[in-house]
Amino acid sequence: MNKKFIAIIIFIFISFNSNAQEDNLQIDHRVYSFLKEMRVKRLIDDLRDDYLILSRNKILELLKEIEKKSDLLNETEYGLLKKFQFELDDYINNNSSNQLFSSEKNFFDNFKNVFTDKRKYLYLFVEKENTLFWEGLGNFYHGHQFSPKPFKNSNLFDIGFRLRGTIIDKLGYNLTVIKGGVSGNSSLAEKIEPRLLSNFKWVENIENIGNYGFTYGYLRLNIEPYPEMNLSIQLGREDITFGYGYGNKLIISGNNPTLDFINFNFDYGVFNITSIHASTVGEFLPKREDRYTKYVAINKFKLKFKNFEFGIGESMIYSGRGIEIGYLSPINFYKFIEMEIQDRDNGNLFLDFKSNPIDNLEFQGTFFLDENILSNLQDFDRYTNKTAYQIGAFWYQPFGIPDFSFICEYTKIRPYVYTHINPKNTYTSFGRNLGHWMGPNADEIYLKLTYNFNERLRFWSDISFVRKGKNVFDSNGNLVKNVGGDVFLSHPDFMPNKTALFLDGDRWNYTISSIGLIYEPLNEIILELSLKSEVAKRLTNNFTERIFYGLFRMKLNF
Repeated sequence: MNKKFIAIIIFIFISFNSNAQEDNLQIDHRVYSFLKEMRVKRLIDDLRDDYLILSRNKILELLKEIEKKSDLLNETEYGLLKKFQFELDDYINNNSSNQLFSSEKNFFDNFKNVFTDKRKYLYLFVEKENTLFWEGLGNFYHGHQFSPKPFKNSNLFDIGFRLRGTIIDKLGYNLTVIKGGVSGNSSLAEKIEPRLLSNFKWVENIENIGNYGFTYGYLRLNIEPYPEMNLSIQLGREDITFGYGYGNKLIISGNNPTLDFINFNFDYGVFNITSIHASTVGEFLPKREDRYTKYVAINKFKLKFKNFEFGIGESMIYSGRGIEIGYLSPINFYKFIEMEIQDRDNGNLFLDFKSNPIDNLEFQGTFFLDENILSNLQDFDRYTNKTAYQIGAFWYQPFGIPDFSFICEYTKIRPYVYTHINPKNTYTSFGRNLGHWMGPNADEIYLKLTYNFNERLRFWSDISFVRKGKNVFDSNGNLVKNVGGDVFLSHPDFMPNKTALFLDGDRWNYTISSIGLIYEPLNEIILELSLKSEVAKRLTNNFTERIFYGLFRMKLNF
């Protein structure tokens, strides 16, 4: 057998067994929590969790890396590893999967397998480097408010589909459409599904039933022009977060509406460059002609070593014109460009780091600087000192207790952070803060505990202590004192008072706690049960407001 024939055989083998899975895995999937725990345990070297939206192919590579060190896994960790490998690898033997619409079996025989542990599709097509998977999606939420009385109930129910796959082994694609309705109390519905607050059909509220819809879709090209060099370009709409942060992030928290964006990512050796240019909208306005588009541009350069990462990045918010070509380049300094185009936009600079000095312990930190880059930073009480920072730690298996993780994090946001003199250029999308949910003139201590009982059952509990200084209004709703507590109200330069004391104004303290279980009795059938308490205390008049409610959620992929 000559060498040429052997080479042809190898080529054919590789072609028929290529793992063409370049579509991204949605950001709320449980595998990301597992990968984070394994990264903190130092079983994988690289997890890009400052922009944690990974392709299925990349996730499977990380799982294989963990599998090579399976002797370091306990029983639950090994169970999670095998579960995720089975669930996410579309190339596993088809006997372990079920498609509802198939020429090989009738519909009713296939329907019986929806309630089994098989991977579930409405339809699938796999041929060499080209794949197509059509999946059904469904969610049901039931919320019950226990206090204050009278009791309130709310139900949300939605259904949709996802088309995903890969073309010629490099181009991933996704089209997801979800449509749902709401019955019961509207305010409770917004508590259990905060995305309603920035959903147009829900906010518009002109139909006889409360309804909502979400849509996602993108194309993602991933190439390796040189060994170990990865270049990806993505165009479309998808839920993302950006920056470090265990609870809420300072850059893009994920609580914001879905963004339409172009993403560029370059990864080679210790170097990483990420660039995002996104479009969104201002807050909802009743008159259609008053509504407007705004843009978000983010660049970040990062050096990443085995157990330490350091990054520097910028963001720019602008509106009132089309796409600014100067902000499209992934290699540029936005602030200098903004000066050249006459200083109209909301520019921000951030520095961050991540360190994993020993097994099972990780530290993260972010410093966020809004607008004023050089002057008066030493004057901590000046209104132009629009800074924020966040520092946190992730401790996996504390005191040697297996399958536990503990998170603690502190966040401080000074007055006027995220604001801008042009209200259309605030750091918001559809009226929601792109960054940390508590907004300016506030701080937070965040604690979270999780425990994996096994590969199917996960417990979690968290608590957040927040202090916030709000702007002061009189009994008629007129602004009396602007202390920098509202993201939509900046500090006018002509005001004689140049100080902005932290936590000044109408002082509120919040204690927000929750506890819950996530159980997956069968593959891609997920049940969630949680309880949440919110206590708000207004210190100025000793007023206290409490709400306590529970949520049951069932999530189906079929």
